[in-house]
Amino acid sequence: MASELMQQLNETCNFIRTVYPHKPTVGIVLGSGLGNLVNEISIEKEINYSDIPHFPVSTVEGHSGKLLLGELSGKKVLVMAGRFHYYEGYTPQQVAYPVRVMWMLGVETLLVSNAAGGVQQGFKVGDLMIIKDHISLFTVNPLLGRNETEIGARFPDMSEPYSKVMIAKAKAIGERLGYNLKEGVYTGVTGPTFETHAEYRLIKAVGGDAVGMSSVQEVIAAVHAGMKVFAISVITDLGIREEENKITHEEVLAAAKDAEPKLTQLFKEMVAAV
Repeated sequence: MASELMQQLNETCNFIRTVYPHKPTVGIVLGSGLGNLVNEISIEKEINYSDIPHFPVSTVEGHSGKLLLGELSGKKVLVMAGRFHYYEGYTPQQVAYPVRVMWMLGVETLLVSNAAGGVQQGFKVGDLMIIKDHISLFTVNPLLGRNETEIGARFPDMSEPYSKVMIAKAKAIGERLGYNLKEGVYTGVTGPTFETHAEYRLIKAVGGDAVGMSSVQEVIAAVHAGMKVFAISVITDLGIREEENKITHEEVLAAAKDAEPKLTQLFKEMVAAV
């Protein structure tokens, strides 16, 4: 007998299939203030999260809360315009739920964007950092509890959570477009507080180049299901900074907006290349 999770996933996917019969092959998760990619998509169906059975509902400013289905760069895509965060009160399993829905609908490749604080010396606000690896020790793993063998193994390998092939493609695209793409390790934290100075120093000491409150749980769920993942951070603030300088969510959104045209172009070309 199917587990409760598998029953819910089937009900969600059956609902989506009734309103959109095509099979998407690329999934995209849009992060804070990074919503302009939707203008490049030939949208064939738009579904509010609140209309989808068993789907959580986004509560954060800058996240619109819609599932977009259509075509981008000649590929059928499924786009999350608005993601879910552990700090909103969702369980890690709820955060991961939409990624599992993508997998069940046929998505093979997941592109993820997020806003992150720069920890690596030399990063500037507005930089784009390709995520080559992550540190998830500060977040709760979404695979805790019963393993769904229909989705993936009990102990999934995480030695290459971000596809090296896709990273190489992104670097080549960035070089052609004249972008100075950075590369580094993303550290996932729970939020919703921005980090203390001591926490930034700790993150730097353990090898983190950037820090953020999203993505890690989504990526773990995607890797568990066998999806290829590419992720990129917009550096929206600098963690290693003068003591008196404070960070606001408004500044993060503004920095993300400034980087948006580059990220939009990069994602368009990445979809074409997968």
